[in-house]
Amino acid sequence: MRASATGKEKQQQQSHVTRGMGYALGVVSGKIPACKWVKLACQRHLTDLRKSEKAKYPFRFDGAKAERVCNFIELMPHTKGKWTGTLIKLEPWQEFILTVLFGWVHKSDGMRRFREMYLEVPRKNGKSIFAAAIGLYMLVADGEKGAEVYSGATTEKQAWEVFRPARLMAKKAEGFAEHYGLSVNASNLSIIDAASKFEPIVGDPGDGASPHCWITDEFHEHKTPVQYDAGITGMGARTQPLMLIITTSGSNLAGPCYDKRGQICKILESIPGFENDEIFGIIYTIDDEDDWADFKNWKKANPNYGVSVFEDYLRARHKEAMQRASRQNITRCKHLNQWMNADTAFFDMLAWRTKCLDVNIRLEQFVGKRCFLSLDLSSKHDPAAMTQLFPYENDKGETHYAAFGRYYLHEEAAEGEQNTHYAGWAKEGWITLTPGNIIDYEYIKDDMRDLKSQFQIERITYDPFQATQLSTEMLAEGFPMVEYGATVEHFSQPMKELDALIIAGRIHHNGDPVLMWMMSNVIAHHDKKDNVFPNKERPENKIDGAITLIANVAMAFLPEDNSGEQVVEAW
Repeated sequence: MRASATGKEKQQQQSHVTRGMGYALGVVSGKIPACKWVKLACQRHLTDLRKSEKAKYPFRFDGAKAERVCNFIELMPHTKGKWTGTLIKLEPWQEFILTVLFGWVHKSDGMRRFREMYLEVPRKNGKSIFAAAIGLYMLVADGEKGAEVYSGATTEKQAWEVFRPARLMAKKAEGFAEHYGLSVNASNLSIIDAASKFEPIVGDPGDGASPHCWITDEFHEHKTPVQYDAGITGMGARTQPLMLIITTSGSNLAGPCYDKRGQICKILESIPGFENDEIFGIIYTIDDEDDWADFKNWKKANPNYGVSVFEDYLRARHKEAMQRASRQNITRCKHLNQWMNADTAFFDMLAWRTKCLDVNIRLEQFVGKRCFLSLDLSSKHDPAAMTQLFPYENDKGETHYAAFGRYYLHEEAAEGEQNTHYAGWAKEGWITLTPGNIIDYEYIKDDMRDLKSQFQIERITYDPFQATQLSTEMLAEGFPMVEYGATVEHFSQPMKELDALIIAGRIHHNGDPVLMWMMSNVIAHHDKKDNVFPNKERPENKIDGAITLIANVAMAFLPEDNSGEQVVEAW
């Protein structure tokens, strides 16, 4: 009689569904280190299983379909590294993702529930080969006639990061090509008899594709959603298509990836109005309150810790980031999956998104209260910004500040693929679009009059370079206009004060995405006297809202009896 199986052997004897379920239970119970978003993704699956027992719930979990895709992928060989030639062995976190993605179906017709998946995971965790194997399954084994599978990216090199391992798997898996009648060509995989194909695609694919599966790799590098949109809109004729987004985090807070991530977070948090039963998302990172410098937290963000991303490699990255401040942002971005602003960015955007975010604050709460207003009137193609800053005391008697922004842009500046972020924000009500090809300042003046009727505006700063005429008109109407030129003397100290408020969590915003983007674009260089001045890396990185907020802080920190005329001396 054989001795009883070891724990590892028993685990290997379990089904993929069982191991995936074990992973979900381990995460939710805290036995497996995981961040908030992974916990919510696992809890969503467990909750849906309970819901599925009710007749009115439209979905059920099909274990056989979940097993099928896992079994298929484990017949594929590794294509690089020390495991080259050996068959893939799925890890529990991968089994969880696959069984959820392919196991949930509609009760009515058995078609797949999830049409879109967003996977955000740090580098070296095997996402490309994972996506490649899914792509092959969708090509040959998902039961779709004439299946079209695309690996899309912004560059040819990136598009091949998924297609290359898929091609090598198809070529090296014993009997695979012959069984499915698959031709492994230099730049595509094709099944001529079924009119199916798998190929890389770069940039704007145009119309004509009818994808059964679209894999968008490193979505954070996409400046516009044009490729994603082409994939989604082309899927209309398919019965159960799949949009698969795999990415690490990035720095472009105005890009389509960060926008999609925001949608995923709201779905996972069950925010009313953002429910979506067809999108599955999971984000591997550390929690906001975690100290990134504490190495024990790095395991949370790297689900393949010790498998494809090794401890000595991560410890080397950790040590490098601790010793070289210039490497911290890129290391935290690529190995902890924290969305970071530019390498030389001035403000702590993690604190801005966590300590300072208060989704409950509303402008109406401050009616009748004192506030400061600041204007930055733009050049022809830039948005104009107007921010309000309200000082108030919290329940501990500490002075805090609430910031609200308004932005203006002419309609033509919101047109074109490169300006989809402006168009999206305008649709959501964050930006006011004025007719024509220049900003109509009457919209701004009308808003100023409305604000004056509701709040005690103490000072309104403006840069005379763009706003002399407007300020003269508003001064004649009794507005407390204060000229505030863009100089180092004016901006250095209040810029540091704003940074300190952010780090201390004493300034609050309502999640305004335009202001968040503009704040993230601010870079600064320290001179010999440790002075700083707000700048931007590229022309498209607008910082107008941040400029006005800094000016507001300057006014708020002046003595109450100071008119604002002697700003520099007051500092």
